[in-house]
Amino acid sequence: MTRRPRNITALMATLTSSCLLLAGCTGTEESGGSVSTDGMISHISYAGIGGGSAPQANYNPFLDASQLVATNFVYETLYVIEQNSCKEVPWLAKSYSWRDSRTLVFDIRDGVQWNDGQAFTAKDVAFTFNMIKKHDVLDTKGVWPLLDSVKATGDDQVTFSLKEPGASPFTIINSVRIVPEHIWSKVKDPTKFANAKNPVGTGPMRVKSFNPQQVVTERNPRYWQADKVKVKEVWFKANTGTPEIEQLKMGRGEYDTNGMFIPNVQKSYVDRDPKHHHYWYAPGMVMSVYMNLTKAPFEDVAFRRALTSAFDRGSVARKAQLGYVKTASQTGLVLPGQSDWLPPGTKDGGRVGFDPKAAEKALTEAGYKKDSQGRRLGKDGKPISFKFKVPTAYTDWVAAAEILVKNLKALGLQVELDRTSPEAHDEDRAYGRYDMMFGAHGGDCNMSLGFGHPLGSDGTAPIGKRAFSNEVRWKDKKTDDLLADLRTASSKRDQKKAVAGLVEIMQTEVPMIPIWYGAKWFQYDTTRAVGWPNAKNPYAAGGDNLILLTHLRPARG
Repeated sequence: MTRRPRNITALMATLTSSCLLLAGCTGTEESGGSVSTDGMISHISYAGIGGGSAPQANYNPFLDASQLVATNFVYETLYVIEQNSCKEVPWLAKSYSWRDSRTLVFDIRDGVQWNDGQAFTAKDVAFTFNMIKKHDVLDTKGVWPLLDSVKATGDDQVTFSLKEPGASPFTIINSVRIVPEHIWSKVKDPTKFANAKNPVGTGPMRVKSFNPQQVVTERNPRYWQADKVKVKEVWFKANTGTPEIEQLKMGRGEYDTNGMFIPNVQKSYVDRDPKHHHYWYAPGMVMSVYMNLTKAPFEDVAFRRALTSAFDRGSVARKAQLGYVKTASQTGLVLPGQSDWLPPGTKDGGRVGFDPKAAEKALTEAGYKKDSQGRRLGKDGKPISFKFKVPTAYTDWVAAAEILVKNLKALGLQVELDRTSPEAHDEDRAYGRYDMMFGAHGGDCNMSLGFGHPLGSDGTAPIGKRAFSNEVRWKDKKTDDLLADLRTASSKRDQKKAVAGLVEIMQTEVPMIPIWYGAKWFQYDTTRAVGWPNAKNPYAAGGDNLILLTHLRPARG
């Protein structure tokens, strides 16, 4: 997880303005003066151009490292998986159905044109998928390991044959952007194709101009839902790479939206123009306490269960995270967006309250008694002593760790903060060189990946070898069986049944202890445009640009 170093003094100063912070989260928008006379927004500006440190005109949607951000407004997918609630939104496909558990059929939307005027067809979809199969370096989403074939089975129908039954590939299929056969079939080597001149897509915008400082896209008049797009141009401005300068530019209104961490966002951004400056930090990944499950006492489930009520998550959210975030559920789900996946009857969304007396009692009953000096003893009769590793540069993580270590010490545990660099921190977690530390997981709309990455045995490795994703080294046959059920389930009912089993594993076996949800940084300015998603109208995440662009409308004075 990429994080920016932060100034702890500025962060802690924000605590005094928590009420103001909350005011910025209300989602109440006041619009500024209209800048349009034709019912349209003249332009909106995004921070960042993409394309790395030396951006070139590159709109190849399969070259993730070098493509420009504007590419995401030119090319579209069959469905859009909205990243706040994980809702499946029909896009270039108007519907889908399962012919059987291995066969997924998409019905292609009628009346869609490429921006050069040619008709979009099912053949374009089949061509796109088979092209990235032939040039597998373009399969950056990893879709072909899951597929046997993709065929146009009619003018408006595409059939995907899967290697094994189950709906798990659905979100991955719908992350692949579709390109026109009549253009890309003539490209000799699509792995080196910059697609720099008049890129042809179905999206709401088309490229107007490029220079290394700014890319301008203009409204595509042939767009299949052009009546919903009220933005004439979208500008992408190169950022400086300096957070302080980017923050100033955001405060001056040079960007209409951004997704950066801003220390004391109320003072630094909202207060500069309270009428128009807003932010919404929706819950993102699950930030958890990782315990090295190969070591005592963490290999003892009774010890781990006792710790679930030992941590003051509320203080972490309010103090270390400045009230930007919510406390996390022990289920591993990101709430409230994924509440539809909660097993029926789950009390308080699976959140565990801070109850040090309960933790004390549970530890004692599990055999971890105290000596005459108040030190908690292990099963070997020696004081339990371990380190909590944290990267010094992540000041909010350090502040969170200090609260949790204080909680642990109050139970008689001998815990020491072990400050390290971010690079060493990540390396140590991957290789299992730790006792306790923070880790991020979940938040993926593909439930199979959301649970599979942190818990699947196939993602782990022995201590001393790099784990792909399961860095706590959780190995459990029941978990693997549930993950297999989830991966191969084709009905929502069966998927939910498997998720319920995994939620139970999280709650009873405690492979990790969720503390807070990482925030999805999203700031927006209503001077030119209103209709941005927010806490009161969470129709999409701040990064769901295609959905967002169909909701913006001109500000009225």
